[in-house]
Amino acid sequence: MAAADGLQLYLDALGPGKSLSEDEDRRVLCEYHEDWVALHGDAAELVSAKHRDPSVDAYRTVNQLAVDGGLVHLFLRWRALKEKPTCRLTTTGGLLSGDPQDFEAMMKAFRALRLAEQPITISADQLPFVTKFHAGVHTYSGTHLPSEWKEGSEKEISLEDQQQEIARFLSMLSIQHGLTRRADIGFAAPTKFAKPVVDHLGYDVPCEAVWNAVYGLFFTRMRAAGPRKNATISPVLAYANGSGSPTTADKERELSSRIVTMQDIDLAIMTAVTNPSAYESLSSPIRLSRAAIKMRRGRCSDNSIERSEQLRKDYQRYWRTRLTGDPTALAEREKVRRLLLRVSDQADTPTMRAADHWGATFWRSIQDELDNIPSNQIPVGMDSDLLLGGISELANKCQIWFSDHFDVADEINRLREDNHGSAA
Repeated sequence: MAAADGLQLYLDALGPGKSLSEDEDRRVLCEYHEDWVALHGDAAELVSAKHRDPSVDAYRTVNQLAVDGGLVHLFLRWRALKEKPTCRLTTTGGLLSGDPQDFEAMMKAFRALRLAEQPITISADQLPFVTKFHAGVHTYSGTHLPSEWKEGSEKEISLEDQQQEIARFLSMLSIQHGLTRRADIGFAAPTKFAKPVVDHLGYDVPCEAVWNAVYGLFFTRMRAAGPRKNATISPVLAYANGSGSPTTADKERELSSRIVTMQDIDLAIMTAVTNPSAYESLSSPIRLSRAAIKMRRGRCSDNSIERSEQLRKDYQRYWRTRLTGDPTALAEREKVRRLLLRVSDQADTPTMRAADHWGATFWRSIQDELDNIPSNQIPVGMDSDLLLGGISELANKCQIWFSDHFDVADEINRLREDNHGSAA
């Protein structure tokens, strides 16, 4: 998602001539104040990224947003930075109707007041949500609770002033929710994030090559930046006589290993355009699970197989969590198993099987059926994606097929040899 933000900043930075200006200063600072910070001149946006597994998915309370969504941490960072940056939570989780969606509506109302340069006032309807967030800050800040918020502190401010701080923060906050999940993002990203840039520039190059080049750049900055330069050793001669205070440029040079500039992105894109084959995805070893092999025999796409594998892991994780200390979970799992077998039986029609290869059609048909199942007929925390993971799990147990029956063990042995040959 940091790479996606970088591509959007790059697209915004391209002028009429489809090139960067000499003084272009948009950039992304990775893994410092927050997961990343989008910068443009004096403007900064702190971004907290939270992946939510399907088993937990939507945020159901303001408290969950404050803690699991990282809003308390964002608030403390925003306050420490003198209330200057805007903030954003970007998450795969949705917002449940009720308190979470009403909380988001309140944020938008505060933002409208700020942008209109009007005083940010808290109405009677909004006060309960501000109070809940205020309680979350006190409960989960720990040792980082601002001294002005501590009871009996010399600089203690009133409850009303604390609530006004929260209202100002919420006017600077946005939530980007319901984003593509981890299991699907690798397949969706080239089309979703790189294609608009490729189309705008008019290049005849696979958008996958551009995405891989830019993603690789962000991966390096996010994961390989290492510790802060002066975190473990003393600054030598940093404060000698005649030396001035470090400038903004000095501080940014120290963080250069964590910063992605638009010029960096431009170079990565030009490199991919010049040599796209270097950034095309390398063919990966064939999946050797029974479910994957059955789907491959049924001519399902590589994307569908990969998604099936990831969703199966999510489905297994869901039940591992439920079966720990929940006496009703086993009976519910059996109920879901019977439901999935019934759905697969209904989708498996003679007309469909008349085709030479019907696995892909079967996979899509099952998805349509699962999407139409009412939420009150499935366990809490489960959705159609997790149910699809259950289909994959049943296929892995040879209870669902995507083609006529065949010897799966022999096919595994043959494909294992192919994998070894490819690796060599």
